[in-house]
Amino acid sequence: MSDAAQLTVNEVRAAAEAVKVAIDRHLEAVSSATEAGEPAVVTAYEELAAAAIAYDQLLYEAYDEVTPFEVPGDEAGGAYRGPDQPEAISVLIRRDYLVADPSRLRAQAERVDSSLTPGGGSGDGVTAAIGVLFGEFEPDEIAARAEEFGLEEGDSTLWVSATEPSDPGEWLPEPFEALDPELLICRFDVSEVYDDELDGFEQEL
Repeated sequence: MSDAAQLTVNEVRAAAEAVKVAIDRHLEAVSSATEAGEPAVVTAYEELAAAAIAYDQLLYEAYDEVTPFEVPGDEAGGAYRGPDQPEAISVLIRRDYLVADPSRLRAQAERVDSSLTPGGGSGDGVTAAIGVLFGEFEPDEIAARAEEFGLEEGDSTLWVSATEPSDPGEWLPEPFEALDPELLICRFDVSEVYDDELDGFEQEL
């Protein structure tokens, strides 16, 4: 192993240890807190987030792997001006996929719906297969089995916003109206991109 490779491995191990220390500090701060929003808890949270991001970046550089941890964007929380105890919350999720293997996508859909024309003929193409799969499986299951369905995961984001209670079916005609940034409680982004471009995009929201 070259000196450079050894250095990278040592950096990853050091970053992992830093995450462990940050977890202990965060737990200690949280368990000792007497009220919400104590500075010690906020500081410990920020240190844990920074340590997790640093470890994730080094892990990717050294081993082309990432962690399952999702760190909220910096803008979530600081700009929040909503109620401390919201009556309801709204969860907005976006997941992007590349159709990496259309034939596999079709095959999976045909297993679910035998009425589809084998091979995608007679108008039963990829779009029909997508409709079948997303109608049959929950979004979380599709995310977990993306490769099996011929899909390649891209970026994803989850936003949690305070909202007012609504009657059944009330917002369905326009489910994705503009979100009030002052009601955004937190957000979680998953991407292979960890650079200033993404950070700048988040800060603009």
